[in-house]
Amino acid sequence: MARAVTLFTGQWADLPLEVLADKAAKWGYDGLELACWGDHFEVDKALTDDKYCDGRLKILKKYGLKVFAISTHLIGQAVCDRIDERHKAILPADVWGDGEPEGVRQRAAQKLIDTAKAAKKLGVKVVNGFTGSPIWHLLYSFPPVSKDMIKAGYREFGRRFKPILDAFKSKGVKFALEVHPTEIAFDIVSAERALEAVKNHPAFGFNFDPSHLGYQGVDYVKFIRTFGNKIFHTHIKDAWWGHGDWTAGVFGGHTEFGDARRYWDFRSPGHGDINFEEIIVALNDIGYQGPLSVEWEDSRMDREHGAKEACEFVKKMDFKPSGVAFDAQFDK
Repeated sequence: MARAVTLFTGQWADLPLEVLADKAAKWGYDGLELACWGDHFEVDKALTDDKYCDGRLKILKKYGLKVFAISTHLIGQAVCDRIDERHKAILPADVWGDGEPEGVRQRAAQKLIDTAKAAKKLGVKVVNGFTGSPIWHLLYSFPPVSKDMIKAGYREFGRRFKPILDAFKSKGVKFALEVHPTEIAFDIVSAERALEAVKNHPAFGFNFDPSHLGYQGVDYVKFIRTFGNKIFHTHIKDAWWGHGDWTAGVFGGHTEFGDARRYWDFRSPGHGDINFEEIIVALNDIGYQGPLSVEWEDSRMDREHGAKEACEFVKKMDFKPSGVAFDAQFDK
């Protein structure tokens, strides 16, 4: 096995950390990527209780698990988004406050900075998350969208995230944006523009997740090779496309996940159309040695069955790069 295999706990936030840690260890995982919601990792407690981080680590150690990253997708989403009632459902009360949009964005930004501080206390150097986007609603260009409107959106992202990234850098922690629809970066071109907007900040990079790229038609292997030194973390999640009756297209037709009419859906690793062999080769080529973190989402499968099977799948398909040329013996 070349890399640690971890389980992202975001989809398991209904379970107490110790319950999930016990299960994950029995399923064969090497560690957990802790979500900053549920009771898995609470940023405020990490900053106010000097014993809190040690307590989290003690639970993981009890089950032979490690932590390489924490994730704050819900808070990050509010930093650059056009805030509406949807955000109230995903944000803690102290960030939502009175719901006034700019206040929500500013409180979310401060909470993200606090997350970097908490990560350092935990001994973690990567925080995964979202950024939100002030221009996602302009994706389909009608009524016509001017270039200046898009440029202004990237400038706003850069303005809001620069202080956050400076704070991350001061703590020796990196922010890894999960490139994803509704974020400032959702494919290769938009990821390049996001990097430009923060002037290639050393604390800003990506959490690579092929499941959000494949069904869009984006070359997810090219993404790895394009941003090799900016891939701070990797999610293993599968997707399939072209398997439904195509009643709902790539935009989903406002259907729910698991609806057979959808053109695409998320699947448990190994059950979709993502070519993980090519991904492992590319990760080896760029020298990525971080964890492979299973983000388990599959509406058609029991999650405990899926999580165990996914761990087995990842450990079987991962491999170390060669330390020598295969034909080196002919030189002797």
